[in-house]
Amino acid sequence: MTKWTPSSWRDKPAKHIPTDYPDVAELSDVETTLKGYPPLVFAGEARRLKQRLGQVAMGKSFLLQGGDCAESFKEFHPDNLRDMFRVMMQMAVVLTYGAGQPVVKVGRIAGQFGKPRSSPVEVRDGVELPSYRGDNINGMEFSPESRIPDPQRLLKAYGQSAATMNLLRAFATGGYANLRNIHQWTLGYVDGSPQTKKYKELCEKIEEALNFMEACGVTPESTPQMSATDYYTSHEGLLLGYEEAMTRIDSTTGRWYDTSAHMLWIGNRTRQLDHAHVEFMRGIENPIAMKIGEGLEPDELMKLLDVLNPENEAGKITLIARYGHDKVAQHLPTLARAIKRAGRHVVWSCDPMHGNTIKTDSGYKTRPFDNIMTEVSRFMQVLHSEGCWPGGVHFEMTGQNVTECLGGSARAVREEDLSSRYHTHCDPRLNADQALELAFLIAEELGSYRKEEGARLTA
Repeated sequence: MTKWTPSSWRDKPAKHIPTDYPDVAELSDVETTLKGYPPLVFAGEARRLKQRLGQVAMGKSFLLQGGDCAESFKEFHPDNLRDMFRVMMQMAVVLTYGAGQPVVKVGRIAGQFGKPRSSPVEVRDGVELPSYRGDNINGMEFSPESRIPDPQRLLKAYGQSAATMNLLRAFATGGYANLRNIHQWTLGYVDGSPQTKKYKELCEKIEEALNFMEACGVTPESTPQMSATDYYTSHEGLLLGYEEAMTRIDSTTGRWYDTSAHMLWIGNRTRQLDHAHVEFMRGIENPIAMKIGEGLEPDELMKLLDVLNPENEAGKITLIARYGHDKVAQHLPTLARAIKRAGRHVVWSCDPMHGNTIKTDSGYKTRPFDNIMTEVSRFMQVLHSEGCWPGGVHFEMTGQNVTECLGGSARAVREEDLSSRYHTHCDPRLNADQALELAFLIAEELGSYRKEEGARLTA
């Protein structure tokens, strides 16, 4: 293994990093400018997340990771951030109550701009242009000028990420996350749905418990955990020039941390053992996630873990399975057995979105909600049967009233509804009602596992 530096990735093959910037010198100047900007997160926060993920790896917590498919400059608004945050808080309440365990909340936010694309070009009405790759690279508008990679977009993405972090910290610690506000987290447009009714019934139980605790002297004022929450950020570490610029030495430990996010992940398309993204990720101390899917064999996975987590540190690695509802039961057991047999400490998480993407006859990219629910359920059942903890879910969602994923038991989105509120910049997202329904499913599964484990211990 060669010596690692923040720039050693540049000597490796790199997939899905644009090489067609018209002015390479300008790109270099922007990356140099970013090196002088303040960190977006702090090393101590990343260490705390790693510790909490270590509890997930040991089956003592659950990871809830979600947010936008791809952040955009156009949709950036404090109301959108607030609504996404409160849907996450609702889901966390459902999961905490149902599973009887702490929930680690990680957003796909404050940096989730760039997206790997299956094709480098897009064709419309016979016109071929470079694909849209995310607002930090080029524009969504279908024009030659918009699709030219622009280094200045990296600076705008940093600024938006910084503003987002500022607002999220205020939400998490400024009183909005106080458990006494659980009734206020319901979004107006889903009020009255079956999921909201179940959530409100849950809130009543929690409020009764809070009243009892307050009578015993335990209040949000005396117990900070009741009035605030830890909320972490993550994104795919795709544009390594940006990630290198944000990587700094922690003054307290002397180790390298990527200060663009608390957690970074390697995509399913960029996890080649001898390529740039694995090379960069092996050197930073942040917790790292990796998407895994069809075609990954146990031997290759073990080699990747040897490189990314040679000390087998609990909380360092999260494996995000993305197979599809019809393939997860076929491919996941082999990897689960190999990990269990080797004694590797990993967080097992499920991405039920990317393997279930379809295209309708009308041309809309969508995801059937039933397939999403099925994949989550089968993921949990497979790992439980293999003696592994199904410790997390990774999904694309929004607090906006969108119609992007088909189905949902409360207000089912039909194919003819897709055009009414299809706002995503890239892939279809769950709306708030669908996200809450997913949380209840997971809570029910986890609750049954907890009862089963309790009965086993009693016996």
